[in-house]
Amino acid sequence: MKDEGSSVERTSREVDAILRQASDWRGATLARVREIVLSAHPDLVEDVKWKKPSRPEGVPVWSLGGIVCIGEMLKSAVRLTFPKGAQLKDPKGLCNTRLDSRTVRAIDIGEGAKVSEAALRSLIREAVKLNR
Repeated sequence: MKDEGSSVERTSREVDAILRQASDWRGATLARVREIVLSAHPDLVEDVKWKKPSRPEGVPVWSLGGIVCIGEMLKSAVRLTFPKGAQLKDPKGLCNTRLDSRTVRAIDIGEGAKVSEAALRSLIREAVKLNR
């Protein structure tokens, strides 16, 4: 039986495959968001969840003591969803969608949009604190 490597390596390859599926700006944008998310905290765990017939590849999820954020490629945006987003301090106003939700907040990044890396890292660290 062939060894496929550690589960971390398999997950990383699964996320890489998801990113390669989009040959447009969305794949590059989610790849950059992924780098920022993973650089925000050394203990974040990357996973792929919610594989289903309509989305067999699943979606990237980053966790530490619970889900911190979820990355998705939509038709016109890359969305980073924070399940506990309503509790986050967001002084830079990065969250721009799902604002009417009692729990969730998200950031939709359109083609060519710039997101402050420092502000995003700060938001991710805040989400990690909420899970602890």
